[in-house]
Amino acid sequence: MMYHEGSRRLQEQFETTGRADRLEQLKTRAVFTDDDKAFIETRIMFLLASADAQGRPTCSYKGGLQGFVRVVAPDKLVFPDYEGNGMFLSMGNISVNPNVGLLFIDFEKPRRLRVDGTAVVSRDDPLVEQTLGTRLIVRVKPRAIFPNCPRNVPNLQFLTAPV
Repeated sequence: MMYHEGSRRLQEQFETTGRADRLEQLKTRAVFTDDDKAFIETRIMFLLASADAQGRPTCSYKGGLQGFVRVVAPDKLVFPDYEGNGMFLSMGNISVNPNVGLLFIDFEKPRRLRVDGTAVVSRDDPLVEQTLGTRLIVRVKPRAIFPNCPRNVPNLQFLTAPV
């Protein structure tokens, strides 16, 4: 599910094929657990990777209040695309190539969760009317959900600005 010829070639060179296979077998799933849902829905940001029809990638920061990303079914998450710089790089990419990668990070208790899947962007989704500040809703069907090693996540603390 996760590895292709390039991955396998490097795994063989560095003798990590067995470890990679064990991680895939033990940690990778296609549906969200209750723990995944709780983790995702408490994040205030994630990174979104997408690529255009020619495979040229981009990575975007997506942020909002806790709960702006929601797991709405065991095999579906949704998030709003808030108005930004008007370039529509990620949303344009998804409209021609639905393959995406999402990386959720907890910097305070180092943890990462990856979600690879396919996305659909819609301006007619019923959630558009229910979500202040958005013109588009993105729905993602996961292909692979798995924890990512937190070893190199810096331990940061978020500060709240005084009101």
